[in-house]
Amino acid sequence: MMTWWTPQLHALLGGLVIAMGIFVMWEQAALLLTVLIGAAATAFLLWKGRSIGTVWAWTTLGLGLESMTWPIVTMVQLRISGSQPTEEQMETILNAVIFGLFTSVFWVTFAFGLFKRLREQQAPPAQATASTPIRKKNKRVRS
Repeated sequence: MMTWWTPQLHALLGGLVIAMGIFVMWEQAALLLTVLIGAAATAFLLWKGRSIGTVWAWTTLGLGLESMTWPIVTMVQLRISGSQPTEEQMETILNAVIFGLFTSVFWVTFAFGLFKRLREQQAPPAQATASTPIRKKNKRVRS
């Protein structure tokens, strides 16, 4: 039994998941930035999420976009330091690129699967069309 507030609760949880993703991605993220992004994500999910499936489809798409930006954010953070990257920093970049690519492909694919499922659920059922009868082929005798 789904009540009127269930999608709103899931939108709040989805915004929290996106905020935690931002906090993990930006290791030195300010708490205010994380709260603002979480609030913006929650507002977006409340606006777009008419059902629980829609809320989580948008949430997983947001996680996919966060994962895509993770390597870029890591490189920018290291570039801001100004010096040539050390061996340890190069390993950090490599890990961010590999895991960021893997997780972004996973989350975006998962989100598109959810969107496809939602679209199929919302589409009107296809009408059965009368198929044309299959004619039996006559065997011709060659003389």
